[in-house]
Amino acid sequence: MNIAEWLTRAAAGDPRRGALYDGTTCVSDYGSFERAVALLAGGLSARGVGPGDRVAIFMKNMPQYLVALFAIWRAGAVAVPINAKLHAREAAWIVGNSGTCLALASPPLAGPLSEVTEIPVVATGSQEWDALSAVPLPTVSRAPDDLAWLFYTSGTTGRPKGVMITHRMLATMSLTYQADLERVEPEDATIYAAPLSHGAGLYSVMHVRAGARHVFPVSGSFDPGETLDLAAHFGRAHMFMAPTMVQRLTRHARDANRGGEGLRTIVYAGGPMYLSDILEATDTFGPVFAQIYGQGECPMGITALTKAEVGDRRHPNWRARLGSVGRAQSAVEVRIDGAGSPGEISEILVRGDVVMPGYWRNPEATVKTLRDGWLCTGDLGSMDADGYVTLKDRSKDLIISGGTNIYPREVEETLLEHEDVLEVAVLGRPHPEWGEDVVAFVVSRSVLDVAALDAHCLDRIARFKRPKAYFPVEELPKNNYGKVLKTSLRDMLATLP
Repeated sequence: MNIAEWLTRAAAGDPRRGALYDGTTCVSDYGSFERAVALLAGGLSARGVGPGDRVAIFMKNMPQYLVALFAIWRAGAVAVPINAKLHAREAAWIVGNSGTCLALASPPLAGPLSEVTEIPVVATGSQEWDALSAVPLPTVSRAPDDLAWLFYTSGTTGRPKGVMITHRMLATMSLTYQADLERVEPEDATIYAAPLSHGAGLYSVMHVRAGARHVFPVSGSFDPGETLDLAAHFGRAHMFMAPTMVQRLTRHARDANRGGEGLRTIVYAGGPMYLSDILEATDTFGPVFAQIYGQGECPMGITALTKAEVGDRRHPNWRARLGSVGRAQSAVEVRIDGAGSPGEISEILVRGDVVMPGYWRNPEATVKTLRDGWLCTGDLGSMDADGYVTLKDRSKDLIISGGTNIYPREVEETLLEHEDVLEVAVLGRPHPEWGEDVVAFVVSRSVLDVAALDAHCLDRIARFKRPKAYFPVEELPKNNYGKVLKTSLRDMLATLP
């Protein structure tokens, strides 16, 4: 089934229900939303875009984004969403790698992209955009395993790879969310504070199916104050956030003496959420947080920790569970590679209908990542007797010192318990005798007190795990999705004495 069919059904069910909002202003009901998608799909078809062709979306978060996304699907084509924060040349590389035949872009991005690529680039709001609206196109039939989305990884270690996401994967992801976390209702409002090119865009599918409201901040990005204002205005607000966004929202609320009026659910994913941060966030906003662990290769589909589990403080193991990423979602199997008993640490493997069929035109990477039907996540973790999975680190970030494994996340969690530490990243530094030793880059509230941090670590973790050097930084380097770039920190470390 073509996933765009869900929009047609939502529009048929209640065409006058508000669908797309620019801030607090409704700019389209579901009937108008569906008509705009049908017209744009017809225009794409008239320009020769057919089933399986790739069409790029290089836009900031805006109502036209969802029109473009669902029109591409309705035409039977494959969407190639590109992060709006990328440089035009980076976007052009994705366009070339995906074999995109046409790009739809917001005005500030269209010109730079058209200068570095040979394909047509159509800007929203332009005469050419308006001319794309042609005879409405009925939804083109697609098989479950046909491609719907080429999801380009964030590329923290090199060129991004195109993850092939099928219509079946999107449907399974959406339905599993409602089976394992909560049902999305028409009265809900999803606020797009995170880039639609990644996690937030994936979550649009389940909200379209439910006929819920889609809210685009006027700022076009994540502003904590604006986000809280929109939640209070609409009520029953859903959001997808990276952990760093949750940190910023919590700090803003604390500083402004605000709570979580109107918040229903914040799903956090896309990076490590430290225990101290989720405790502070829950204390500030209440039990509105749920965690999902997934990857582009298994979008939002590996494990889940429900709002009830995040908010629970009565279970004897609540702290360990809160530090986990939850249990396997309904549509997948999850195991720890080679583990013979609970608690053993190894690579996390997953298989099921949410797992990608492979990387776009990259058989070598596909063979390396998919093994006998199992996705090798590259994440190290453990699973307890009750099925809760706890991430330790990316396998490439593991520190081996004197033949002993040290997991940076454990050291980071410890340092974040110190009141002066705002952010921290721990990594290994080459050592002539031990192989590697542990160092930490620290964002602190005041002048870095190395002796205090050392004493803090020695009071909580084994001596060999504590950092042997601390480097103060004003901020940690991050990619466009809030993930800390340890590759950049390693480059920086190579220049330090």
